[in-house]
Amino acid sequence: MNRAAALVCAAVASTVYLLAPAQPAPSVQATPPGLAAPAQKELAQQIVASAENGTLNWRSAYGYVEDIGDGQGYTAGLIGFCTGTHDLLALVERYTRAHPDNALAPYLPALRRVDGTASHAGLDPGFPAAWRTESRAPAFRAAQDAERDRVYFDPAVRRGRADGLGALGQFAYYDALVFHGPGTGPTSFDGIRARAMQQARTPAQGGDERTYLDVFLDVRRRAMLTRHPGVDTSRVDTAQRRFLHDGNLGLRTPLRWQMYGETYEVP
Repeated sequence: MNRAAALVCAAVASTVYLLAPAQPAPSVQATPPGLAAPAQKELAQQIVASAENGTLNWRSAYGYVEDIGDGQGYTAGLIGFCTGTHDLLALVERYTRAHPDNALAPYLPALRRVDGTASHAGLDPGFPAAWRTESRAPAFRAAQDAERDRVYFDPAVRRGRADGLGALGQFAYYDALVFHGPGTGPTSFDGIRARAMQQARTPAQGGDERTYLDVFLDVRRRAMLTRHPGVDTSRVDTAQRRFLHDGNLGLRTPLRWQMYGETYEVP
């Protein structure tokens, strides 16, 4: 999956970004534990946005769209949906069923043709402008939220709970799903999880949570470098690994981390 910020050069160091607590996003259930609790879900979106868009204000990314040269076509929206990885097509198809006259609907034939490729055939020059236009519509923003949860957030939370992981472990799964995408290939999320479970037992299997997460992050980091040699691995090295080494398995605030040389903080 995206990764816009994952492929950019490291930013100049030592800028500190502070964000006051935002209104919680809706949770997966009424009173869920772990990452799906409203405040934790909001925090998760902020940390991912620091990696994907260089900001803690994840709601500012609905209209983002560009080709970042990673071979996955256009990357767009708050979680980096891609024209080359099917999730952007799935989003626009679902949205168009409810809103057939939207600005992106005319691009559906082209989106189907380029799915799985880096091609822009049939999308240029108007697709980026159409995306930005439609992203001003509250219904399309809600559709992006729903697709993010359906494909990435909710599966990460479910699998994290099944493995006996707390909020940090569930977030590690979520960020890996966002970057690597679902699937059983060696650099996809399920492949990474399977290899980690071959090397360490999950808490649900009677293993130590910190030990398992340390292994999972090792495997995930190698998968990042396999997929994109030379990629900046800050989202593992100076964010998730830092939380783990601090023993913050509950992902409690305050949090401070670095992403591509910049420092972020949530009070």
